[in-house]
Amino acid sequence: MSHAKIGIIGGSGLYKMEALTEVEEVRVETPFGDPSDAVILGTLNGTRVAFLARHGRHHHLLPTELPFRANIYAMKSLGVEYLISASAVGSLKTEAKPLDMVIPDQFIDRTCHRISTFFGEGVVAHVGFGDPVCLALARIIGDAIASLNLTDVTLHRGGTYVCMEGPAFSTKAESNLHRSWGATVIGMTNVPEAKLAREAEIAYATLALVTDYDCWHSDHDSVTVDMVIANLQRNAVNAQKVIQETVRRLTQNPPPSEAHSALKYAILTPLDKIPDAAKEKLNLLLKKYL
Repeated sequence: MSHAKIGIIGGSGLYKMEALTEVEEVRVETPFGDPSDAVILGTLNGTRVAFLARHGRHHHLLPTELPFRANIYAMKSLGVEYLISASAVGSLKTEAKPLDMVIPDQFIDRTCHRISTFFGEGVVAHVGFGDPVCLALARIIGDAIASLNLTDVTLHRGGTYVCMEGPAFSTKAESNLHRSWGATVIGMTNVPEAKLAREAEIAYATLALVTDYDCWHSDHDSVTVDMVIANLQRNAVNAQKVIQETVRRLTQNPPPSEAHSALKYAILTPLDKIPDAAKEKLNLLLKKYL
C-alpha cells in the first residue's frame, strides 16, 4: 500500500483537491470500521499526500455519524505524521469575518455522543492534551496563509474552537454563552478528531474557514443558505491554495512535534498485562512500545 507523511481531512465544501496528480483511491479497512470514504492518495507538487473527505465526497454523513476512529486509524496506517484539518466554522467574534481563516490553538468539547479514544478493552492510556494542536504545524499553516495575500481573507493566529454536537446550529443563548467564554469559532467536527490524532501520535492542526457569523450576530438573519454555500465554495478555493503552500513548506522542513511521542508516558496498563486481543487491535499504535 502507498504511504504519505502528510494527510488532509477536508470539511464541508472541500471534498477533493483539484491539484492532485498520480491519484489512486485506497479503501482502508480498520478495526473501527470503514472511514468516511476512500482515501485519495495523490501527488501535490512532488509530495505524496493522503486526502479524506470528512463527510464523504457527497456529504452524506452527519457530524455525529462520522467514523472518527476509522478516519484517524486509516491515516495512521498510511504513514501520516502531519494532519491538516480543514473545517468550516461559524464565527463568535466580530473581527473573525466570513472568508477569514483562523488557526485555533484550543478546543472546548461540547459534544455528547462520541467515542473519543482508541483505548479501553483492557488497556488504559491518558494522553496529554493541554495544547490540543501541534503548535509547530499550526505555525506553518499560518505562515502559508500569510505568504499568499488572499483577497478578502484576514488571518487569525490562535483562538478557541468550540465543538458542538449538532446537527442543529446553536441557540442564541448558547451562542452568547460561547462568546462569554472568549471562544473564537464554533464547529461540529474537530473533537474527537484532534484527541484521536494525539493518541495516534499524529501532529494535528486546524485550518478553520469562517462561513458566517453564528446566530449571536444582529445581521445573522440576513444570511441565507445560498450565501453560506457561496462562502463555502470560496473558502474551498482558498483552502486548496493554503494546503498546497503548507505541504510545500512541510516537505522542505518537517518540524519535530511532541505529538509524535504522545503515548510514551501515557499508557498506564503494564504492557505485559494488555490482553492479546487489545494488542492485536491496537498494534498500529502500540507496536513501538511493546
